[in-house]
Amino acid sequence: MSNAKKTVTKYIIEFFEEHPNEEIEHGRAVDYVFKFIPKARDPWRAIRKLYQEGYLIKVKKGVYKRIPGYKGHDVLAPFPPEIKEQIFKRDNYRCVVCGNGLHNGYEICADHIKSQAQGGQSTLENGQTLCSEHNLMKWTNEEKIWNYRFLEKIF
Repeated sequence: MSNAKKTVTKYIIEFFEEHPNEEIEHGRAVDYVFKFIPKARDPWRAIRKLYQEGYLIKVKKGVYKRIPGYKGHDVLAPFPPEIKEQIFKRDNYRCVVCGNGLHNGYEICADHIKSQAQGGQSTLENGQTLCSEHNLMKWTNEEKIWNYRFLEKIF
């Protein structure tokens, strides 16, 4: 494959394949991409996506590792249908923030309390029911602020 046709993701994969089992700060991989694509758009996002898809292991914030043959779980996989239904049933098919839900025509979502990108699992204990409005608000606000407000309501 010629360099002109390689994508940012392919360069990142190439870099990690050349450095198996090494703990690598994402900046090194980003610099590698910039050598070939000086105006690459957001190689950091491509690294995070490879982690989320199970290709890379996140050692700690900003540090990733590739073990040859490793294929982790997709951290962005949704709740299994049976867990999603248990979450809705437990929360009475209502948003845990405002109480809106199916009973008054609001769309509801099964949401991860601790995001999958931060290591949260798709379990009943890590799930909550949100209306579409609060689910969107969660994505537009900083997650720390959201979690703080949510925990205040519980305790």
